[in-house]
Amino acid sequence: MPLMEHLRELRNRVVKALIFIAVGVVAGFVVFDPVWDFLQRPYCALPPEARGADDDTCSLVFTGIFDAFFLRFKVAVIVGILLSCPFWLYQLWAFVAPALRGKEKRYTYLFVAFAVPLFLSGSALAYFITQKGMEIMFGFSPEGAVPLITIDNYLGYIIMMLVVFGAAFVLPLIVVLLNFLGVLPHRAIAKWRRMIIFLAFVFASVATPGGDPFTMLALGVPVVVLFEIAELIAFVNDRRKPQDPMAELSDDETSSLDDADIETGAAPNR
Repeated sequence: MPLMEHLRELRNRVVKALIFIAVGVVAGFVVFDPVWDFLQRPYCALPPEARGADDDTCSLVFTGIFDAFFLRFKVAVIVGILLSCPFWLYQLWAFVAPALRGKEKRYTYLFVAFAVPLFLSGSALAYFITQKGMEIMFGFSPEGAVPLITIDNYLGYIIMMLVVFGAAFVLPLIVVLLNFLGVLPHRAIAKWRRMIIFLAFVFASVATPGGDPFTMLALGVPVVVLFEIAELIAFVNDRRKPQDPMAELSDDETSSLDDADIETGAAPNR
């Protein structure tokens, strides 16, 4: 296809994806109440003294006239994107698939099949540790201080936790995919193992919105474990491949030539 045809195809796919997302956003407004109850449950599960309340009443505050509307709109957009993800992901796949080969398509199917449960597992872990993370952070408040958490602040925190944990759980899967495609061999992963572990904890300390040690460890340790599993899979996959006789050569070592090639002056087979 010429360039303009590609651009038209991309435009059509984007328009269709946005239509599906818009329908999902409408559905998000309809199911707002149960979704919001689910999202604020970690905060409401905190002890009353941690929330600055005298009883079990759970309340978040807002300070702007339009904050209540924007809360519903943000939650509806999030729900809409999640509900319509099979449809807009298909549009993305339909645009990219013609450029992929048979093996690449098969690996893409496997990637999607494992990425979804990994992302959901990371988000579920974030949801269950959010309460403990907030309890630790609120524990640093001086005596007599009352936390007045705004709706917008809390929504941003819980969504960031769900997205960061979910995305972090998918990162090791990308390593496996690159290895299967022949881009990232196991020896490169093993060489940088210590750096990967270090960067995993750096990422956990920077990406988690709370910044407390408990949340950082809750993200860093599972990510390191998943990277170790990814390295093991890469090791097994590379062992199945036929070995290249020149793969073990160092960067400053020349490959040997056949004696027949040297005697005849013929170019060596590559």
